Amino acid sequence: MITDDKLILAPLAGYTDKAMREICLSMGADIAVTEMVSAEGLARDGEKTKELLERAEGEERLVVQLFGADEDPFYRAIPNLLSYRPTWIDINCGCPVPKVVKTGAGSALMKTPEKIEKIVETLKKGTGLPVSVKFRLGWDSSSINYLEFAEKALKGGASALTLHARTRAQGYEGKADRSAFLKLSKEFGKDAVLYASGDIFTPESASECMEEYGMDGVMFARGAIGNPFIFRESRAYISSSSYTLPSVKERIECAMHHYERMVHYYGENAASHEMRKHAMAYIKGIPGAARCKNALTKALSEEDYREAFALLDN
Repeated sequence: MITDDKLILAPLAGYTDKAMREICLSMGADIAVTEMVSAEGLARDGEKTKELLERAEGEERLVVQLFGADEDPFYRAIPNLLSYRPTWIDINCGCPVPKVVKTGAGSALMKTPEKIEKIVETLKKGTGLPVSVKFRLGWDSSSINYLEFAEKALKGGASALTLHARTRAQGYEGKADRSAFLKLSKEFGKDAVLYASGDIFTPESASECMEEYGMDGVMFARGAIGNPFIFRESRAYISSSSYTLPSVKERIECAMHHYERMVHYYGENAASHEMRKHAMAYIKGIPGAARCKNALTKALSEEDYREAFALLDN
């Protein structure tokens, strides 16, 4: 069941691979969600899809996020999905990226709330596993329908709901509307586990979503990129109202460990290219970051990464 998990690494396409999930779990995340997986791709047993569903070493619980336009691909994906022994299934109804939306998936589902009921019901019946749904306020400011959408998801049998408090039209711009968390909590707090998403970049913000807005937990998305420490910090803040920020040395050590785990999973060449976006985030705000970033854009080996990080002032 989905009950005690409060601090979650949100699914992030291109980021929450095995290495990042492993790092965040070691830093105190209760659970880490896979990158967004195409239900159609899973149904067809696609090779790229298989890679996204592989567990990280030591990852006991696997939460898979799927996307699709209606219940059909989800139904056909169930046999392959179950072979990975997932703990629970999350349905993406929030992705605003055009290539996803134009297929009728992601936040396009906000236009057709009746579909989410059928999708959840299909997965519940076919897998016997808990199902959660991640969604937005609505398609745009003139069609705010998150409460109706939540009701349909729960009618289908959803165990948990995650609200990203922006519309699809906003994308990741503007400010998340936290008043929506309170409305969702008052309406459905007794019916499901509720998670907050959007503009959660600090332990204080995470605590506020739970203490003041009635949410059961939070999903850290952009706030966890280059900052897996946020899980440790939030855990400390929730229990003692204080936390310690990582030193520059610890940030660099964690970044190198992240790189080493990527090498372990994908080999040095692939890791050296994929790690750059993570490394840029790890060094944000550190004196000497500009010099380091320039070196990181050319890094092709572990030695290159160590030499780049050595350019930081610490």
